[in-house]
Amino acid sequence: GFARRGGRVCLEGARHGGGHPDGDTVRPARGRGDHAGPRFDIPVGPDGYAWWYVDGVSDDGRHAISIIAFIGSVFSPWYAWSGRRDPENHVCLNVATYGPGGRFTMTDRGRPALRREAHSLTIGPSSVRWTGKDLVIDIDEMGALPLLGRVRGRVTLRPSAVTDVEVALTPDNRHLWRPFAPTARIEVELNRGVTWSGHGYFDANFGTRALETDFSTWTWGRFPVTDGAICLYDARRRDGTDLSLALHIAADGTSRVVQAPPLTRLPRTPFLLARQTRADPGTTPRQVMRLFEAPFYNRSLVRTRLMGQDSIGMHEALDLDRFRLSLMKPMLAVRVPRRRGWTFRD
Repeated sequence: GFARRGGRVCLEGARHGGGHPDGDTVRPARGRGDHAGPRFDIPVGPDGYAWWYVDGVSDDGRHAISIIAFIGSVFSPWYAWSGRRDPENHVCLNVATYGPGGRFTMTDRGRPALRREAHSLTIGPSSVRWTGKDLVIDIDEMGALPLLGRVRGRVTLRPSAVTDVEVALTPDNRHLWRPFAPTARIEVELNRGVTWSGHGYFDANFGTRALETDFSTWTWGRFPVTDGAICLYDARRRDGTDLSLALHIAADGTSRVVQAPPLTRLPRTPFLLARQTRADPGTTPRQVMRLFEAPFYNRSLVRTRLMGQDSIGMHEALDLDRFRLSLMKPMLAVRVPRRRGWTFRD
């Protein structure tokens, strides 16, 4: 095991479910200095990416939010059209709110809009800051079509603990997942009266190559349970191997790989996107709230049963075969505007 703050990660069984013999490996976080919290000053080379992801669901189940801070915005057509040469010239704070008054922002910004230090990341008028205890996100973005207008406010995420593990998603370590805080509380205070609190989640992904180069499909989910959260990662790699991982992370940050329940289909989306998740035998998972739809991507709240516990959690399905189609880039450009210039006011 690997101990920190009294926690321990159990590595036994980290390879299972038909995955590559060297892949889907849980191990101590390394190489970025982020074992105790996020570092925003890590290098991101050509063709690469780094993103820090937060989501939350309100206690009453009526609202949800997802926020992604990108360096090398993996879903930006502008980054793809640029040849992915300069990830710092394609940065973005993607904010999506769900429920009454839901909004979506995803502006691709140029290098002048980026400032970053070890524990703070500024992208244009918005910022992400790690206090050593909380993650504070100040948002000032323009909503994308069709709902224009400013999206302003603050989101604060308070982890119950920070894990010290990462997962190699490919055997060559080109893609890594860092689940910082699968158990957290979140407070959302945005304009237009969007104010709520609920359960939250925080992770990051890092890579040195485009997702669509190494994966064909990708399914992820995080499901709160009474003693923490269960995170599920299933993907089909382009080398023909499967990534298949179920990770239980307790509220104190202790991590252990668990045997994943069987894969179970969810109904296809309106764009006929195939979806699946994990569920105990005899359980039929179902979508309880539709969050985001695209021809290649779906985000929703899903009810399932894992290890004997019913849970409603965040679920995403990504079809990278569809995403790499050339016709997708012009469609995305409508929702992901490009703003090259920016001037900071000191």
